[in-house]
Amino acid sequence: MARPQWGFDTKAEEVAEFFKDRINGKVILTTGVSPNSLGAYYVETIAAHDPKLLILAGRDVSKVQKTIDAIKKAHPNVSVRFLKLDLADQSQVREAAKEVNGYEENIDILMNNAAVMACPYMTTKDGIEMQFGTGHIGHFLFTNLILPKILASGPHPRIVNVSSAGHRSSPMRFDDWNFKNGETYNRWRAYGQTKTANILFSVELAKLYDSKGLEAFSLHPGVILTNLIQHLESLEEGINELRTFEILP
Repeated sequence: MARPQWGFDTKAEEVAEFFKDRINGKVILTTGVSPNSLGAYYVETIAAHDPKLLILAGRDVSKVQKTIDAIKKAHPNVSVRFLKLDLADQSQVREAAKEVNGYEENIDILMNNAAVMACPYMTTKDGIEMQFGTGHIGHFLFTNLILPKILASGPHPRIVNVSSAGHRSSPMRFDDWNFKNGETYNRWRAYGQTKTANILFSVELAKLYDSKGLEAFSLHPGVILTNLIQHLESLEEGINELRTFEILP
């Protein structure tokens, strides 16, 4: 079947329908699935196509439960499992990975979607700038710890690291990734560094594990209004700041 000509007005449901054979019977683990998030919409959309198991990972069980309830209301026969995962705490990331590695099921698809955007300077439990620590380092650690579960799943397991066109606001700052502990902090450069790291991670995963059949991708999801904008005083302010980096026209 020829791939449709998708564009700006294409609905997620159309894409999911076209790729339903890649969803049916799959075990899919997704981070960042709180209500009104890109991740929540993703799992609620693919639930229509009979995945074997949806694993929803998040820090706050009460928030994730709302997404689980939405899935079960629309698709009561879909199996859904909550995984406690706090990407800002490496010890807890290790606990979550240990739990996943103890599952009977392997992981067919890992969707690393969780992120923090444009927050004031703050750090993770391990002293890493929050955007970089959660959006990249937490995912990096978690992914590598459960990689055997992914590689064992079948001929073409998949890892998707959700990036952004915001990567253009900063390369990977290898010489000052923590912004001199906040002294040189710029929230959009911190966001850009994180999104660049997501891309580099995907490229290296594909390079290292291509011979094992692994498919790794990064993507720009578009400019979509979700709860990511909670740290902006206004949407207009965020747009104007992004324009200074030539990310938006």
